[in-house]
Amino acid sequence: QAEWSLMVQAESDKIKVLIVDDIAETRENLSKLLYFEPDIEIVGTAANGREAIDLSRTLAPDIVLMDINMPDMDGITTSQEIGRVAPSSQVIMMSVQSEADYLRRSMLAGAMDYLTKPFSSEELSASIRRVYKMGASRRASLPPAPVMDETPGAGLGQAARARPSGGKLIVIYSPKGGTGCSTVATNLTISLRQLTSKRVVLVDANLQFGDIAVLLNLTGQHSLADAISRSDELDTILMSAILSPHPSGIQVLPAPPTPEVAETITAAEVADVLDYLLSDFDYVVLDTATYLDDTVLAAMDRADRLMVVMTPEIPAIKSTKLFFEIAEALQYPLERIDLVLNKVLPRDDIRREALERSIKHTIRAQLALETRGLRQATNQGVPFVMAEPHHPLSESFVELARQELALLEPQPEEQPAKAAPQPQIGRRKRGGLFGRLKQ
Repeated sequence: QAEWSLMVQAESDKIKVLIVDDIAETRENLSKLLYFEPDIEIVGTAANGREAIDLSRTLAPDIVLMDINMPDMDGITTSQEIGRVAPSSQVIMMSVQSEADYLRRSMLAGAMDYLTKPFSSEELSASIRRVYKMGASRRASLPPAPVMDETPGAGLGQAARARPSGGKLIVIYSPKGGTGCSTVATNLTISLRQLTSKRVVLVDANLQFGDIAVLLNLTGQHSLADAISRSDELDTILMSAILSPHPSGIQVLPAPPTPEVAETITAAEVADVLDYLLSDFDYVVLDTATYLDDTVLAAMDRADRLMVVMTPEIPAIKSTKLFFEIAEALQYPLERIDLVLNKVLPRDDIRREALERSIKHTIRAQLALETRGLRQATNQGVPFVMAEPHHPLSESFVELARQELALLEPQPEEQPAKAAPQPQIGRRKRGGLFGRLKQ
């Protein structure tokens, strides 16, 4: 408390709070709970959403305590509008409901915290101070106004693309489901962290049915959808609050919680989040869906390495061969693609050499089929490289990560060959896969 008071004194200002609730008694009780807090000042109260918007515009409060259920205009709609008219104001949502759907809707609307009524004065004041501190850090990190892109529709994400991006992006993809992409992505990411001790983040971009959170036994309430909803104000503190830490040392950005949320996300929004992560992390590993939509193609645009996962089965081989034909037709640089053969048995009928001749691409690595141990690790939510670190399959994951690191290292002697770069997927104006093939 003393440390916080010193911080507030240094900022020479109290935390300005606006209370929004349609019940007069609740507004009065909230004011009483905060009356004795020396660093918090109630600058106004509002009985409905429209009044709250007007007061936010004129008072510019630091914190808005918002009831989620109000007549005429609810807290969700009001919060979204306050974010537009008073971008420096941070919303704390309040509700008697504690269901996950209320929390998710609040976060998507821009709320920074969610309090379930009734709550104590300590819980309320702690939430206000925590959210205010996050907002203060965000304001301090914003670039000067002249630097911002004034193009209509441009946001901070587009400005972020102009920043130097030191991170490397590895995209994991398979044109056929069931090949083990998510398992490869999780174990590869952890292996990268083990080999380098650098900042590594795993992003689940299988927007509708992503499994990364389940594979890693993460129960965090934030996802890629939350990062997208706040993409115009992302900074290190806010992103840290959205990311889910894993005991291995990696950070994880899970897929949206439901398919209907995924439907609201665009490829450009995913790209903006990726650009920010690449500016903040050393390595970004992206797990993708099996279909080639604009989101996957935009990710491939940015990829330093594209890892295509295939199993030694005819349907998977057929789909992989077709993908390489499409990639060649789109003039994607094939030297960036690492083909990984997964779930390999010692006596498989289809040999590696035959596969390479058929697909016309070298297989970078083979990963053995490990049914019992891998299934047990998956059901327990423990990555195999952590559950069985000395198993040959775990050693194969580590070796694959070591190869990726070697490929991602700068190679000055190859720079002259980059004078005439090949066109990449996603550089064409027409959207969609088939639109690009028609160019």
